[in-house]
Order: sequence, then C-alpha cells, then structure tokens
Amino acid sequence: MQLLKRNFKLDQVDEIAHFIIAHMPASGVVTFEGDLGAGKTTLIRSICKQLNVVDTVSSPTFSLMNLYKTSSGSTYAEIAHMDFYRIADEQEAVRAGLEEYLYSGNCCLVEWPQKAIGILPSEVLNVQLSHVDTDERHIEVESAQN
Repeated sequence: MQLLKRNFKLDQVDEIAHFIIAHMPASGVVTFEGDLGAGKTTLIRSICKQLNVVDTVSSPTFSLMNLYKTSSGSTYAEIAHMDFYRIADEQEAVRAGLEEYLYSGNCCLVEWPQKAIGILPSEVLNVQLSHVDTDERHIEVESAQN
C-alpha cells in the first residue's frame, strides 16, 4: 500500500525521516532503493538522529553493516544499518549473519535490498528515492508484504 509519493527538497529530509519513523512496521525493517547518490544514506542519517543514535552514521558499503547505539529512552537499543550493494546473493547475506539482525526486533535500515529480498521479513516499509535535480528528490514510500 502506497503511503507517500512526492518530491522534496533536501532541506526537508528531517520531515521525511519523521514520516518514515511514524510508519515503521512492527518488524522494524525499512528498505531503501535508489541510484547511487539518490540520498539513501542522507535520509538514514536523519532517521538515526531522530531515533537518538549516539554514534556517527556512515555508509556500510564495505563493511555490509554498521551497528549504532542509541541513548536511553530510545525506541530501539541499537540500529542496524545494512548495505547489500556488494553482496552477490541471499546466501552471502545469510553467511554474513545479516539475517539474524533482520529478525532481531531492532530497527534495521537496509540499502539495496533487492540483492537479497528473500531474507527480509514479510512486513517491511519500502522507500524508493530518485533524483529530480541537485537539490530535489522524489520519494515513494509503501508498506510491503514479501
């Protein structure tokens, strides 16, 4: 079910992050799709900030996953930020232990989910981003069942 479809300026990223948090599924898993540079990591940084992450948020492209601690009073004890860009297939993701985090009940923010879609929980929030111009992006957010 589509929840949001609109263009937004980069200075509105906190508003978009707030919307995503408000619609986070029970699984805690949110997937992010979009070309390189579309703003996936920028949006994830804003989500993490609003979820009281105390660590520095950076792209886990080479490490596959970064775990971020949150301050007391946060909804989640930790946040897993995953990037499937460099994995070959679902089996590689399973061997890397990523599946364990996806079913942990903690918040998992997953970039490039299409590389291992079969290991995702049945209930996810999917975010698709695309460029409009240098300061504007298009976003579509939908609640999805795998």
